[in-house]
Amino acid sequence: MKLLLIFFFSFFTLLAQEKMNNIQEIIDEVKAQYAPDRRTAVFDITVNSENGKVFIEGKTDLAEAKNDLLKKLSEADIKVEDKIQLLPLEELGDKIYGVINLSVANIRTKTENSAELSTQALLGTPVKVLERSRGWFYIQTPDKYLGWTDDDGFHPMNEEELNAWNSSKKIIYTDYFGFSYSEEDLKSIPVSDLVYGDVLKLIEESDKFYQAEYPDGRTAFIPKEAALPYELWISDVEPTSDNILTTAKSLMGLPYLWGGTSVKGVDCSGFTKTVYFLNGVMLPRDASQQVHVGELVDTENGFENLQPGDLLFFGRKGTDSTKERITHVGIYIGDTEFIHSSGRVRINSLDKSRPNFSEYRFNTFVKAKRIISSINKNGVYSLKELKLF
Repeated sequence: MKLLLIFFFSFFTLLAQEKMNNIQEIIDEVKAQYAPDRRTAVFDITVNSENGKVFIEGKTDLAEAKNDLLKKLSEADIKVEDKIQLLPLEELGDKIYGVINLSVANIRTKTENSAELSTQALLGTPVKVLERSRGWFYIQTPDKYLGWTDDDGFHPMNEEELNAWNSSKKIIYTDYFGFSYSEEDLKSIPVSDLVYGDVLKLIEESDKFYQAEYPDGRTAFIPKEAALPYELWISDVEPTSDNILTTAKSLMGLPYLWGGTSVKGVDCSGFTKTVYFLNGVMLPRDASQQVHVGELVDTENGFENLQPGDLLFFGRKGTDSTKERITHVGIYIGDTEFIHSSGRVRINSLDKSRPNFSEYRFNTFVKAKRIISSINKNGVYSLKELKLF
């Protein structure tokens, strides 16, 4: 009798485990389809059991993915209790949007100031708000990147408030570094620092100053020689190879900063992203994402097909047994030289005879992509089309 009980217990345990494994396989299948990159989509779903009941729990910001998961489980005749939380969380109310409220907001991997800096966002950038933890908010930037910023980093808004912000006239700061002021006087108390690419709401203008408004309602005065009406800037900006290289070279010597995407400091992909952004183009955040956009350049027999402005990707080439791994990116200048952020923004060469030859980059070169020929296609988007501001 005891052996029989042990047999039945083991049998049903195996059945239960098989069911759990089947559910996990379906979860993995749905995740691979809808959220292959956790940097740009939330699909943290697990299967668990308690007191004989099987349930799926976790969070996702993809309602379609959740619905498809439940559908697939139903089609497989698997009954589970649904405990999945759909983001944005209900506790946020209607404040599920926001606008970056600092010259450069730091966005981190965890809810603490000591956590890894994953990216940054510039003043005036609209974001989605997905959840809250103490004084931290999980947000998504227009390039779909996810991360945590504190409550000083952005100003929360509902849809109506965001639409009002988006439809207002704006100015863009065009000096690399500077300040806004409490009065029409450069000697007055600053309201905040500003960097190239910051966007504020335009209130009015005088002979020498723009009066502008921050997302949280603060007002300030900005010297007219340091800013432009956004519509004028976006109509004139053009991502030609000459403009791309002029912007890139203007950042020479800027220090490397892991997670940096502003003129306060940049990592390698933050550099390429910033250079193209300041020329009216939005690229994905990371090098391993940027490599999937644009037009592939044939470098099989050397670098003669490269053109100024092309992105060069470095890392490890794929083989029959290993996947391609991209770890670094730079911008091709011409004549075998490229500019990139490595320790600081610098220029190196792929020519062994040059004094600035980088043997390491030469040996780890993987491929090149052309961005300028892919505006508004192949995963490359112009700010004009996106109409972010």
